[in-house]
Amino acid sequence: MNAPGPEMIDLMFEISGGTLPVAYHYALWRELIRLVPKLGEDESVGVVPLRTAESNEGMLLPKRAKLILRLPQTLAESVSCLAQRQMLVAGIEVQLGACKTRPIQHYPTLHAQLVTGVEDEIAFVSEVESALSAMGVRAKLICGQRRTLDDGDRSISGYSLVLHDLLPEDSLRVQYAGLGSDRRFGCGIFVPYKVISGLE
Repeated sequence: MNAPGPEMIDLMFEISGGTLPVAYHYALWRELIRLVPKLGEDESVGVVPLRTAESNEGMLLPKRAKLILRLPQTLAESVSCLAQRQMLVAGIEVQLGACKTRPIQHYPTLHAQLVTGVEDEIAFVSEVESALSAMGVRAKLICGQRRTLDDGDRSISGYSLVLHDLLPEDSLRVQYAGLGSDRRFGCGIFVPYKVISGLE
C-alpha cells in the first residue's frame, strides 16, 4: 500500500450557539485564525462543514453539533487551545466545548458538500477525474447539485460530489488531500457517505 500522504487527523470540538448565516464559512474562518493565527499558515488545514438545520433565520446549530478541523497531526496540540473558548461568528456568540482527536478512517464511499470548479458540469467532472488520476486514485463519481457560498463580499461555487468504490489507501488519500481549493471554507473536504441513493 502506498502512503496516502502526510498524517492528517480530525480535531473535534463540541459547539453550541445561535443561528448562523447560510454562508457562515467565511466568518467562522476569520474567527478561527484570530484565535489561533497558526491555522492560517498551513494550506492543508480544512474546516469540515457544520451539520446544521436550515431555517428562515439561517443555519441552526443542533444539539451535539461538532466543529471539526482537519489538519496535520503536528498542529493538533497547538490548536486544542480552542477548547472551552467563546467565539463571535458573524456577530453570533458561539461556545466551544471539549476537544478530542479522531483518526481519519477509510470508507469506500465519500461525500463533499462543495468541490470548487468550473460552471459546466461535464468540464467539472473532467477536471475531477484528472485531479484524481494525478493523485493515483481510482474511483467512480456522482456529481450532485451546483452550490454557491456567498456572504455578499465573496462567492465560491462548485458541485457536491460523491466518490465511491474507493480502495482503502485511495479513500485515505482523498480525505487527507481533498479536491479543489478553499479547504478553509469547507470546500473539497470529504467525509463518509453511506447511501448513494440519498444524493440530492
